[in-house]
Amino acid sequence: MEAIYLDHAATTPVHEEVIEAMIPVYREVFGNPSSIHQHGRKARQILDEARRNIASVLGANEKEIIFTSGGTEADNLAIFGVTENTGKSHIITTSIEHHAVLHTMQELEKQGWEVTYVDPEPDGAVDPEKIEAALREDTVLVSVMMVNNETGVKQPVERIADILEDHTAYFHSDAVQALGIEDIDVKTMNVDLMAFSGHKISGPKGIGFLYATEGIPLKSRTFGGEQERKRRAGTENVQAVKGLEKAVQLLKDNKQERVEEYSKYKTLFLETLNDQEVPYQVNGMNAVASIVNLSFSDMNVETMLTNFDLEKVSASSGSACTAGSVEPSHVLSAMFPEEPERMTNSIRFSFGAANDEANVKEAAMRVAAIYTRLNK
Repeated sequence: MEAIYLDHAATTPVHEEVIEAMIPVYREVFGNPSSIHQHGRKARQILDEARRNIASVLGANEKEIIFTSGGTEADNLAIFGVTENTGKSHIITTSIEHHAVLHTMQELEKQGWEVTYVDPEPDGAVDPEKIEAALREDTVLVSVMMVNNETGVKQPVERIADILEDHTAYFHSDAVQALGIEDIDVKTMNVDLMAFSGHKISGPKGIGFLYATEGIPLKSRTFGGEQERKRRAGTENVQAVKGLEKAVQLLKDNKQERVEEYSKYKTLFLETLNDQEVPYQVNGMNAVASIVNLSFSDMNVETMLTNFDLEKVSASSGSACTAGSVEPSHVLSAMFPEEPERMTNSIRFSFGAANDEANVKEAAMRVAAIYTRLNK
């Protein structure tokens, strides 16, 4: 029986061209990018080229790209970086953010910051007017993700940016689930800080980057050398940066075709469940092509995921950072406070490079068979 992977929102298989791009760097480029001799300069050249190429895809300046260990560090650097030494004041975020943001906010609350958490509407998106209503003169930062990692619902980032145009607050967005799926131009979107991760886009794990608009006062959270223009100390992961560069370039080359393909997979998956008369509810509206979150009535998420795994279908109960946990989803809890059953019977399916129409349909058939068996 073929193992079928439907958890691309958790992580993605590394693209073969990414691997091929990294191998020569592992074999031939071992110098420290901070060294001034030829070995160091060779490594520095790879970093500089990658920074330029990644920046060009986002409409950014190369000086605005900061390499990190992943999306979590990028979120942490953005949030702590612009709030440190500004005095204890006010921040706005949403109750459906990734834990990389929520746990950072909770840490700031311990330090005396006041944080307003805006709940989403039942469709899974936050209302920009509620963000506007929460704004105060002492609001230092607004943080709203671009695409929710559990439901795939797109958040109104550009509308929120318009609201903040005449306010002094910085605007940060976790765009980890959006890169390669949604159009991103940081200048036209008017976002100050945006976090990205390599392993969500068929790149290597342990690498990501933060876009920080030039001139923003960003305090480093790591102390050591003067790497990344003194904003992120530590010797850069040159091999992973090369892989990240290649992954970003591949996204740019065939974005429209890829999105259309993932949309077909989602439609096929749902149509197959319908044909097999499996009752479900979609959690959230206006989601990206690659993610669908389904609530199965009278089911238990732990039981379903265990049976999925036995039938070699990989899916998730929500964010990868809580994989293995049966705690209720904080995202679904915020979306459906009057429907607690949705928090314990919902599964996220996410499509990507490991899929084709045949295995998506087969996965749906297995899910249907499992549901029918468990429902008896």
